[in-house]
Amino acid sequence: MNDAPDAPGYWGPSDQQYPQYQPHPPYQPAAPGAAAGDPGHRTGHSQQPQVYWGGDAEETQVMPPVPADPGPDPVEGPAREAGRLSGPLFRDEQPRTAVPGAAETVVLRAITDDVAPTPGHGGQPPWPGAPAYPAPPQSHAAAGRPHPVPSSPPGQETPVAQPDPQPQPRKQRGGRNLQAAIGVGVGLGAVIIASLFVVKALFLVVVMAAVSVGVWELTSRLSERKEIKAPLIPLVAGGIAMIATGYWSGVQWAAASLALTGLAVMVWRMAEPPENYLRDITAGIFTAFYVPFLATFVALMLAADDGPQRIVLFLIVTVCSDTGAYAVGYKFGRTKLAPTISPGKTREGLAGGIGLSMLAGALLMQLIIDGGSWWQGLILGGCAAVVATLGDLGESMIKRDLGIKDMGTLLPGHGGIMDRLDSLLPTAPVVWLLLAAFVGS
Repeated sequence: MNDAPDAPGYWGPSDQQYPQYQPHPPYQPAAPGAAAGDPGHRTGHSQQPQVYWGGDAEETQVMPPVPADPGPDPVEGPAREAGRLSGPLFRDEQPRTAVPGAAETVVLRAITDDVAPTPGHGGQPPWPGAPAYPAPPQSHAAAGRPHPVPSSPPGQETPVAQPDPQPQPRKQRGGRNLQAAIGVGVGLGAVIIASLFVVKALFLVVVMAAVSVGVWELTSRLSERKEIKAPLIPLVAGGIAMIATGYWSGVQWAAASLALTGLAVMVWRMAEPPENYLRDITAGIFTAFYVPFLATFVALMLAADDGPQRIVLFLIVTVCSDTGAYAVGYKFGRTKLAPTISPGKTREGLAGGIGLSMLAGALLMQLIIDGGSWWQGLILGGCAAVVATLGDLGESMIKRDLGIKDMGTLLPGHGGIMDRLDSLLPTAPVVWLLLAAFVGS
């Protein structure tokens, strides 16, 4: 590159001694009589420097006009000279290098309005002891142009701004609100114990109320998620009849009440259009069997002379199965029991639930059941734990088919009534049958 002060196209430090560049007037053809080969001239500039196009000559291009006031340069500041170009002018000129040890970061405009301002903007130093950096000019802010700011002290890496971490809500163990679950469990236990040992018929009313709410929850979820219209009124009435006849008249009358409930569901559904009739009555008969008929075996246990003690045994072994599986599975659970149905259940948890339920069954069978033995309690507790787990998995299948997590929200920390009856309902006939076989009905 030619650095001579008088070379054409020179824009060095002494460029102020030359007149300001003016664009050339339009090209005009050569005047008549001009010498052959005259390339022509532009008005007012007849003396143009010659351009050589030799094989080894440098190519010089005419630079575009430079505005008189291009605005303040973001790096050199407002002291930039008017009309001065920045950057390399020719292909063999090296770009200007930054000062060793300094770093610049271009801060772009925020995409949304809720982004916090970048540290270092507005004249505030980006790190302690750093010089204050000038605020972006108004022309830059108005045009949305990036404004460079120093990113880090010399000799340090440029820090990358990280977004403030959002506080994560504390996850409860097992997906439950433990405080609410414990409170509701203690409250339900108090109601059950009080009703059992004061008036047995009062506990029967508690069972009827729980069954009625469970039937309503199940039929409501079927209607919401699958548009299955299982008749609610005959199901609730038939469920109360099953429990009452089972307590006062025995299992035969309870089975007859189930059959009559199924017929009532079929007749009640005839008032609706025939579309999906078979689907609706099938869901209704399933509901009658799953909720009130299985709960009838609780009434059958209550009807015995030591009915309250049998109910306590039944409830405690079932609760111990759930509690032992939860505690052992949370602490030692590694192998999934049924990952496609209930990912939280593990084989280690199942073993813990069976062990705790067998221990409780052995103790209670020996202590509170007349004529009972500890080995009978071991069998009863083990069978109750296995059936309770299967019942829990069965309701999980129903909920997954419906696409819901809980059947209801009546019990804080537990879900709905059906979420607590899922293991109790299938366990009731097994415990009733084993007690009748061991000590009689």
